[in-house]
Amino acid sequence: MKMPGHGRYAHSAIPNRPTYEWPNGARLALVVCNNIEAFAYRAGMGSDSTGAAAVQNQRNYAWRDYGNRVGLWNMLDMLDDLDLPCAHNVNGAVLDACPEIAPALKARGDEFIGHGRTNAERQDTMWEEDERRLIAESRDAIIRHAGVAPQGWLGPYIAQSAVTLDLLKEEGFSYVMDWPADDQPFWMTTRAGPIMSVPYSVELNDSPAQVFRQHSGREFGQMIIDQFDEMLEQSRKRPLVCSVVMHPFIVGQPFRLRALRDALRHILSHRDRLWVTRPGELARYAAGLPRGVVPGSESL
Repeated sequence: MKMPGHGRYAHSAIPNRPTYEWPNGARLALVVCNNIEAFAYRAGMGSDSTGAAAVQNQRNYAWRDYGNRVGLWNMLDMLDDLDLPCAHNVNGAVLDACPEIAPALKARGDEFIGHGRTNAERQDTMWEEDERRLIAESRDAIIRHAGVAPQGWLGPYIAQSAVTLDLLKEEGFSYVMDWPADDQPFWMTTRAGPIMSVPYSVELNDSPAQVFRQHSGREFGQMIIDQFDEMLEQSRKRPLVCSVVMHPFIVGQPFRLRALRDALRHILSHRDRLWVTRPGELARYAAGLPRGVVPGSESL
C-alpha cells in the first residue's frame, strides 16, 4: 500500500539524534508566541466565543476586536512586568487598522512573524498565484510597519497548501511554524532550497484549548505548568523547545490573564536553566549548528 506523502522531511526519532545545547548551556528553550489578528465584519471566517461554528455577526466580531482594543495591552503589560520577550504572529491588516500596535511591539524589541492578511481567510484553498500574492502582501505590510522583513511564517488557521513552503522560501522566509511534528527544530525541503520548521504548539495554545475544548483559564494555566515541568525534566536527555501560544481576545480577558501570569511566573522561577528566546533567534541558532545535528541538515 502506498499512501499519499508530503516529501518535505524524512522520519527522525528523537532518541536517535545528536545532542546539543542551547546558548548558555541550557537544554530547554522557552518561546512565547502571540497572535494579533484582524477579521472581516459579518463575513469570512472567525472564531466564536461559544466554541462552535457560528454565523459571523456583531457579537463575535466585537469579542475578537476586544483583543486589539484591550486584551493586547493587558498582555503587553504582563509581559513587561515579567521581563519576558515575545514573538507576534501578525495579520497585515491589523497593523494598518490599529496604528498603535506596531510601535508598541517595536519598543519591546519583539519579533514580527507573517500571519497572512487577515484571519477572515485561509490560504490552503487558493490558487498558487493568489497564495503568492497573499504571502507577499503580508510580508510587505510588516516591512512598512516594522521596518524589517519577517523571517518566520504561521498561516492563518495554521493552514498550508501543497506549495506554501515553496512560495514562502521564494518570497524570502527562512522558517515556518505550521508543522507541529516535533519538540526540536528540523529542516524541510522546498523547490527553492531548505526552510526550517520551528516548534509551535497546537496543544499549549489558548484557542483550541479554551475556545474549542472549553478548558477554563485555570485549566489552561495548569496545562502550561505540567508541559513545562515535564519538558524541563526531559531536557536532561536532549534539547527541547517549550512554546506557549496566546491570542489577546482569549487570554487577554482579565480572568484568564491572571491564571496565565501565574503559570509564566512558575516557568520563570527556573529562568537560570532556560534559554528564553524568540522563534527567529532559535531558528538562526539551529541553522548555525554543525551539519548532521539538526534533522534534515545531512543533505544540506
